[in-house]
Amino acid sequence: MAESHPDVDPLSVNFVKLRNLVMALPDFDDVPERGGEKVLEAIQGLWIEEAD
Repeated sequence: MAESHPDVDPLSVNFVKLRNLVMALPDFDDVPERGGEKVLEAIQGLWIEEAD
């Protein structure tokens, strides 16, 4: 995420925007309906760690 969206602050992204950013990744090939809140929280948490 940090590599694909270096200008985006992961702390300011809501889950709707995060879901859209994830689905727009070139390597995204999962089922969008499986990306619930817990999955998005995990992605956002790792993105925050990656940005630090």
